Amino acid sequence: MIAKIGHGANIVGALSYNLQKVHQENGQVLFTQKMRESRDGTFNLGDCYRSFEPYLAANRNTEKPSLHISLNPDPADNVDDDRYIKMAQEYMNEMGYGQQPYIVFKHTDIERTHIHIVSTNVDRIGKKIPDTFEHRRSMQACRQLEKKYGLTVPATERQHDTGAALFKPVDFKQGNSKSQIASVVRYLPKYYSYQSFGAYNALLSLFNITAQEVTGEQAGKPRQGMVYFALDASGQKVSNPFKSSLFGIGAGHAALQAHFEKSGELFKEGNPKGILKNTIELAMHTSNNENGFIAQLKEQGINTVVRRNPEGRIYGITFIDHASRSVWNGSQLAKGLSANAFNQWWNEGIKPQSADAVKSIAAMQNTPSKEKAPEGLFGFLDKETSGGNTTKNLFLDSIGSLLPSGQGEDYDELAFANQMKRKRKHKR
Repeated sequence: MIAKIGHGANIVGALSYNLQKVHQENGQVLFTQKMRESRDGTFNLGDCYRSFEPYLAANRNTEKPSLHISLNPDPADNVDDDRYIKMAQEYMNEMGYGQQPYIVFKHTDIERTHIHIVSTNVDRIGKKIPDTFEHRRSMQACRQLEKKYGLTVPATERQHDTGAALFKPVDFKQGNSKSQIASVVRYLPKYYSYQSFGAYNALLSLFNITAQEVTGEQAGKPRQGMVYFALDASGQKVSNPFKSSLFGIGAGHAALQAHFEKSGELFKEGNPKGILKNTIELAMHTSNNENGFIAQLKEQGINTVVRRNPEGRIYGITFIDHASRSVWNGSQLAKGLSANAFNQWWNEGIKPQSADAVKSIAAMQNTPSKEKAPEGLFGFLDKETSGGNTTKNLFLDSIGSLLPSGQGEDYDELAFANQMKRKRKHKR
């Protein structure tokens, strides 16, 4: 079980965040201690705040009197409500908050059901409850609860964040598109290098996601941003746009531009371009059509994303090499691998006759074989040829699972935490 502890200046924000989950039927109140309750048994922001008000009024000097804790068991544990309540009570006792007013919420809007506890670290006489060695004591409390209730024990929080659990392409039918998109876009920059927006979108398409740049003005100054959409089996948008800010600063326009520059430097340091170019030219030389070409590269751990206009003309082709974790537009590799070259081959029947193709065969024979990519990140569930010319096949839905899931991160929670940080920074 993983515990996350947040301290803040605004307890109203923490209460509002959790009560909103309840009102949207994505959560419920499991337990309260020393909290006001309305006559009909429901909870509202005013009553909840008044439960904490005497404690907050007793100490005006503590900068961050709000306490917001989440307890996150492994999804496989299937913790029931009674155990959640007991775990919350025992955790608060161990952390020194057992006599405080607090309210326990259960969140059910993501696959990993978990609980949030909102309280204050100021006691009834206005004294701040010590938080010395808080992280260490929290880990000890979690280990005790895991042992007592037979919960799954994670190795470390760091492994929890980059664990071996796998992600699949977004399935909009599940109804949690935002969480699924967030899981993918959060991890992609950590594992892949790409130098253009087109290359980024090609990579996203493997996970049934597309990104779109948006421009506008704010306070008379031009601004650039991004939104993300979920895609269906035919590559059509099937969700409302999600602002990149919902997924953290790393999914935004500025971070993406910085990643392009960083990827350019990484490409200069290694030699993925030469090996990839040889592999593609060899596939061109030994295959007879689009399906055979794509299937041959896929066997080598390389996905091909082809972009066509409504008339069927190929205007873009991108290669995603999972061994080197790099994404390349065809024209970046060689003139003979541009979109126009493949359009002439697959639409006009004029197969490119690269002078380097035969040399590539010899080069490949002398090139050390690529190391097998870690199965947890880059293993393919299915090696079959993608047949036909449908957009879905071009998006390669059979890519399977590539990225770690982080055990179902609550990205609404992360967005809320980031919002609170920005408010504190602005206040200072």
